[in-house]
Amino acid sequence: MLEVLFRLLLLPVALTGLASNAAWAQSPADEDYHIYNDAPRVLLTKQRLRLLQRERQRQSMRWQQFDALIAGGAALPEPGFAAALYYQVAGDQASGRKAVDWALSEAADPQRDLRQLALIFDWCGPVMSKTQADRLDAKIERALAPPGSPNGDGSVGDVRGHSARVLAAIAIADRLPDHGDKVLRAEIVGWWYGGVVKRIAQGEAAIPREQLYFLYEMFHAVRDNLKIDLREPAGEYFKSLPVDHIASHYPAPLGAPENEYRVPVYVRDGEPDLNDAAMSRAAEMAMVAFDDNALESQYLQGWLMQDRFLMKGGLGAVYEFMWANPYQPGLSYFHIPLVFHEASTGHVFARTSWDEDATWIGYFDGHLQMFADGHVQSLRPGAATKPVHIGDAVLLSAENKDAAKFRANGEAIFVLNLMPRSTYEVEVDDEELSEAETDVGGTLVLSFPEGTDTGVRIRRR
Repeated sequence: MLEVLFRLLLLPVALTGLASNAAWAQSPADEDYHIYNDAPRVLLTKQRLRLLQRERQRQSMRWQQFDALIAGGAALPEPGFAAALYYQVAGDQASGRKAVDWALSEAADPQRDLRQLALIFDWCGPVMSKTQADRLDAKIERALAPPGSPNGDGSVGDVRGHSARVLAAIAIADRLPDHGDKVLRAEIVGWWYGGVVKRIAQGEAAIPREQLYFLYEMFHAVRDNLKIDLREPAGEYFKSLPVDHIASHYPAPLGAPENEYRVPVYVRDGEPDLNDAAMSRAAEMAMVAFDDNALESQYLQGWLMQDRFLMKGGLGAVYEFMWANPYQPGLSYFHIPLVFHEASTGHVFARTSWDEDATWIGYFDGHLQMFADGHVQSLRPGAATKPVHIGDAVLLSAENKDAAKFRANGEAIFVLNLMPRSTYEVEVDDEELSEAETDVGGTLVLSFPEGTDTGVRIRRR
């Protein structure tokens, strides 16, 4: 059983390999970042556009929902994005002109809405006059000119802002003297390879969960136009990300008037944010679309295929139509192990079952949480809590980062809240002293033969 458990812990990453990949990726100076493709070049590939148009022809559930929102004049959170997408799929010029009018209005803030402006410029060119195109181009270029990035603070973790700059540079590349090279080189070489990838290699929380969708928009746009897979230098991290993402949702769904939502982990006070839940599902669909053949993506597709979670609200319905692929087969996520441990991030997620009334425990980015009886409880790492038994695994939180003692009565023992990347002496009753190392999150994983019930003492060397 122990062999099966560890085989299914799903790809703990060798830190040395990831670090060497990061080192390789720090000098991509020889890449060509000039854009020459024809519009539409941002997200709407010919293959994706054909799929969306086929969904309209067959009057799929997702098309009908999207069409009803547009035809009914619903007030949408992202009106430019929605109207431009409707124009591309249905050929409705009135929607295209509506998107352009919105983009040129004062309602469209270039610092907040650069991403939408980029999509409208790229998708609605045929319905723009030269004057309108010049005005929208000038609006986008002004947003690209200042240092930093829009939509946030310009920091490494500001994924949304950096992604928006990449999409904008690609959209207006024909109007830039260097065809987008300067902006794209700064974002890809400087911010992505030089900042985010380094932090991933160091085991730091480099990508805010609520911004994961915008990261995949950037991945799609760069690969579609430059044939570069930005995941490559941190390949193992992104290989396990779909399963990490699934495991980091609480077991019980949240009902809303439009549909049910799965709720991703959050650490703020108060109720779950439905917008975060919607964008979490959007990120899942974009992940599957980016790498639909990977085993992990097929589990994620299986997670997506339940119609009760199909998004029907003003925010989610647009993304649901844009990215969902009902023709893509999926695998049941019930085959994912109940205990997930990712060594490169230190994440540990475990649940008693995949049922919605399961008890769930999560240790991530320095936070320890438990979900039981429909409620999230944030625990202080190191607080005295009873060990949690998940199958043949046991999870316990150490009260002292330097030393702990406990009984091992499981095949796999996960000791949380120790010092990250440290060596511990392990003393087991009636056995010789041994050593083991914690991961970047301070988790020590010990394995024991089936039927073990013995005392264990650990001490940081």
